[in-house]
Amino acid sequence: MRGRRLRLLDRRVHAWVGGLPTTPVDRWLRRLSTAADHGKLWLAVAVLLGLRRGGLRRGAVRGVGAQAVSSLLVNALLKRVFGRVRPDMANLRSERKLRRSPVTLSFPSGHSSSAAAFATGVAMEHPLAGTALAPVALGVGYSRVHVGVHYPGDVLAGLAVGAGVAVASRHWWRVRPEAPARVRTAASAPALPDGAGLVVAVNPRSGPDGFDPAEEVRNRLPAAEIREVGAGAGVLEVLDEAVRAGRARAVGVAGGDGSVAAAAAVALEHGLPLAVVPAGTLNHFARDVGVDDAAAVAEAVSRGEAVCVDVADVNGTAFLNTASIGVYPAMVRRRDELAGRLGTWVALTVAAAQVLGRSEPVRLEVAGRPVAVWILFVGNCRYTPRGLSPAWRPRLEDGLLDVQVLRADVPFSRTRAVVGALLGLSDRGTAYETFAAEEVRVVSRSGEQEVAYDGECGVTGSEFVFAKRRPLTVYCCRRG
Repeated sequence: MRGRRLRLLDRRVHAWVGGLPTTPVDRWLRRLSTAADHGKLWLAVAVLLGLRRGGLRRGAVRGVGAQAVSSLLVNALLKRVFGRVRPDMANLRSERKLRRSPVTLSFPSGHSSSAAAFATGVAMEHPLAGTALAPVALGVGYSRVHVGVHYPGDVLAGLAVGAGVAVASRHWWRVRPEAPARVRTAASAPALPDGAGLVVAVNPRSGPDGFDPAEEVRNRLPAAEIREVGAGAGVLEVLDEAVRAGRARAVGVAGGDGSVAAAAAVALEHGLPLAVVPAGTLNHFARDVGVDDAAAVAEAVSRGEAVCVDVADVNGTAFLNTASIGVYPAMVRRRDELAGRLGTWVALTVAAAQVLGRSEPVRLEVAGRPVAVWILFVGNCRYTPRGLSPAWRPRLEDGLLDVQVLRADVPFSRTRAVVGALLGLSDRGTAYETFAAEEVRVVSRSGEQEVAYDGECGVTGSEFVFAKRRPLTVYCCRRG
C-alpha cells in the first residue's frame, strides 16, 4: 500500500513539473541534462580540477572513480533489478524534449547517480569545491525530471546511490584528514624576524618544473641566508658549514623529503631548530607536521613558534618518514609513475602486481625471528591506513617505530597482496604482519640489501638497527 502511494505521488509530482509554464530556463535545463550524458560534464570538470595539485586533484580522481562505479552499479544492475519504464512523454511540450529520448529503464537515474558521486567525491577531499558543485549536481538531477525522462523518485534514488558509492570509497582510499598530526608543543625556538640568523639550503631540482623555491624563500624571509645546493655540496654539507662558521641560529631547507631528512640530521647534531619549506613533489613530512607553504614557515620563524617531533634512525642515518627493505621502494616509484593516469588506488594495485611479479623474496631475521618477505617497511611513528599504501600519521610523538611486513612464505602471498590492495584489505590477511616497537634489529640472510629512506636510496648492508633519536624541534604555527 505504501509503495503504491509513493508511486502515485511520484507520478503526480512529475505531472506537476511537466505542467510548469514555458520559460527561458527550459533551454538551459535541457542543455545541462545533455551535457551530463555519459558523464561528459563531470569529466570536463575533473580535468579542470586536476590542474591544481592537492585536494582538488585528489577530489577529481575520487569523484571520477566514484562516478564510474556508481554508473556501472546503476546501469548494469539496479535498473535491471527494478525494471521501471520511463515516463510517458506523449504530452510533453516540444521545447522541453531532448533530441534523443533514452530507451533504457528509468529507476534509478544514472545521470543523478553520476552527479552525486562526483560532487560527493570532490567534497570529501576539498569541501569548498564540493559545495560549489552541489547545486550543479542537483540541477542535473532536476533537469531529468524537467525534460520528462525521469520520475522524481528516480532522481532521488540516483542521488542516494551516487553519494553512497562516493562515501563508501573511504574503505579503499581513506580521506586524508585536514588536521595535522599530534606533536609535542612544549618546544622553544628563537624568534628570527624576517629570517635573520636562519640559513636555508634550497634544492633547485625539487618540485615541479619552472618552480623556483629559492625566490619564494627570499620573498618570505628576506633576512635569511639562502644557499642553493648542487653537485659540489649537498644539503648536509651546506648547512653544516654554516653552523660551524657561527652564522646559523637555526637551519632551514626548501626541498623534498630527502632534503628535509638531511637538514634534520644537521639540526639534531648541533641542537638547532629546523625550518621546513615544502618544495618537493609529495612533502610527506611537511604535510604531517602541519606546514602548508613558505608563508606559514616564515610566520613561525619570525614569531619563534615551534613543535617537537620524533626522529627515527637506521644505522646512524636519521629519517623522518619511512625506511624500507625489499621491493617497497620500486613499488612506490612505479605507483607514482602511474598515479597521474590511473589514480592512487588503481596505480597501487598495478604497481604491486608488476613489481611483485618479477621480484624474488628477501630472507630476513626481524627482531630475532626468521621470515621471508617481499617488503619490510619501518615508519617513524605509526602510519595509516595500514597495508601497502601507508599515507599519513595521526601522531608524530608516539615514540614508536611502525614495522609492517608483507611475508613471502605464505601461499599465494603476492596474489593476495594485489587483491588486498584492490579491495582495501591488504592489512587484514595472514600474509601481512604489523607491530610497533621502540627499536628493531634486522639481519639479512639473502646477502647485502639496500635500505631506502625518505625517498632516497641509502647504503647497502646485511645488518640494520632501526631506533628512535631524540626529538627534533621544527618551526610551526599550530592553529586552534
